[in-house]
Amino acid sequence: MNILQLLKPKATIDFVFDDNTARQALEKLRHGGYTAVPVIDRDGRYVKTLAEGDFLWFMLNNGITDMRELERYNIAQITRRVNMKPVYVYSTIEDLILLSMDQNFVPVIDDREVFIGIVTRRDILDYCYKTINKTQSNDK
Repeated sequence: MNILQLLKPKATIDFVFDDNTARQALEKLRHGGYTAVPVIDRDGRYVKTLAEGDFLWFMLNNGITDMRELERYNIAQITRRVNMKPVYVYSTIEDLILLSMDQNFVPVIDDREVFIGIVTRRDILDYCYKTINKTQSNDK
């Protein structure tokens, strides 16, 4: 199965650039209702994914109590606690399933490590469910 069938392209999702301020990234999470957001550089390459907890720990460790203070920091200064690994566009559904056990979404990159989109855990589970149902109905 080609994972591109499950891909949500970069043009349709929210992401932030690695030179954005921490406040810009947190506002993107807040406005979109997300728990994590992919980070790319200005050349489009995938850098990392930041989660809500990364912002929380950064704020606690730096004594930040007001979101406006986050304007002084950029995303590069925020360390991630969990490494959300990307997959290459030619990866298998099995690769996606394994990563989705620990990630809400899986970033997808091309051979140049340029970020092209994400595959959500929901879409992976939906694919698995439909595959199982199709197999069961063929067995009857």
